[in-house]
Amino acid sequence: MTSSFLPGPGETSNTPTSAPQALRLPSVDRLLLSEDLAPLSASIGRPLVKRAIQQTLAELRESKSAAEETQIIRSVIDRAQASVQPQLRSVINLTGTVIHTNLGRAVLSEEVIASVADAMRSYNALEFDLEHGERGDRDTVVEALICRLTGAQAATVVNNCAAAVLLSLVALGARREVIISRSEQIEIGGSFRMPDIMKAANCRLVEVGTTNRTHLRDYQEAIKEKTALIVKAHRSNYAVTGFTAEVGDEELAALAHAHGLFYMVDLGSGALLDMSRWGLPREPLPSDALSKGADVVMFSGDKLLGGPQAGLIVGSRAAIDKIKKHPLKRTFRVSKLVMAALEATLRLYDSDHDLVNRLPVLAMLTREREDIRQACARVMPRLAQIAGPRFQADIVDCASQIGSGALPEERLPSAAVRLRPIDTGKRTGRLLSETLAEFRKLKTPVIGRIRDDAIVFDCRCLSARDESILLSAAS
Repeated sequence: MTSSFLPGPGETSNTPTSAPQALRLPSVDRLLLSEDLAPLSASIGRPLVKRAIQQTLAELRESKSAAEETQIIRSVIDRAQASVQPQLRSVINLTGTVIHTNLGRAVLSEEVIASVADAMRSYNALEFDLEHGERGDRDTVVEALICRLTGAQAATVVNNCAAAVLLSLVALGARREVIISRSEQIEIGGSFRMPDIMKAANCRLVEVGTTNRTHLRDYQEAIKEKTALIVKAHRSNYAVTGFTAEVGDEELAALAHAHGLFYMVDLGSGALLDMSRWGLPREPLPSDALSKGADVVMFSGDKLLGGPQAGLIVGSRAAIDKIKKHPLKRTFRVSKLVMAALEATLRLYDSDHDLVNRLPVLAMLTREREDIRQACARVMPRLAQIAGPRFQADIVDCASQIGSGALPEERLPSAAVRLRPIDTGKRTGRLLSETLAEFRKLKTPVIGRIRDDAIVFDCRCLSARDESILLSAAS
């Protein structure tokens, strides 16, 4: 009988030289005791190192690949270190989109971060009434602030604006009819469609008007015995231009109330203050709709507000009470960390002091092109170095966008580092994609975009911290 293993030291084998020989690999225990892996075991833990060893050896057996022990140890170290890297990694956003949905939307202020850290370090009165020593309502943490900033009678908070829409529809319109203009059948990122949300909320959607023009009489004629509310959805991520008409909040609220209906406004992005104060286009405010009679208004916490992901619902006491009492409300509630971040963000607005320097989103949106060009000049040599000798770098003017559906037609004057291939051939597109992928492989990934056969890094969102990381050898 022939052996399937290589002979050990001092042993001989009767196996013919032409017969296949089994792969000899060090044992898991032998590698675990290696001095080269001892520091790694001490830093990340022996179980993780053992798992990396097992996976590495399993791959070698599967591929029937021979390897020196030093090579195996190097692979184990790389695998183990990769296993402890967080999936939610910090990145440097050079896309030119300030409120980037795929990159976490709003960057929070240092004051907000400190509040969240404090909330994590200890117990807190999230749902506890300190005055009476009994269970409380977590909305009280922010309700007074929200009402003061919007003029609402009452407010509640859920985990995002989509949840706010769904919960409000369920609470106010389930098993009844809901009227909305055809021009407001919005779809936002991730295929969130208003008709689908209406269906999920068990509401019967009643469309009125046409794509470009809807009149008050269209709403009037649609009101029936089973109508529950009229809804207006802000077209935050697209625009209808040309021969258009739509009905304002005041008229729709009056019509709804005349028939005993609720009037609901979905602002989507939303802003608490008039952005024209800082030279930006004006976005509809919750206070606008409420002052004109809206019963319920919802908007996001992590878009123009510049806070954490949350959906804020404001309005009349009657409407908000009905929403808060619905059983679905509990499934959408936010954690103490979100509540801490939201409260701290709202307190910045409440102070109305130096907001352009205290709110990162506002600072990025109002950043001057010349300041951005100076940032481009500082990081261009490093970006060119990473790209390599096949590219030439220069600084160009460009236009940033606000992002996340806010003011879709507006562009912000900006500047970018442009990397153009020196040899433009048939493989230019592939070279650009591969090079951009290399930037994403950095210890702190750098996210840019390809435009007009070049890699473009818009530096509007480049913070001092990001710049320091990028310029360091460890980036």
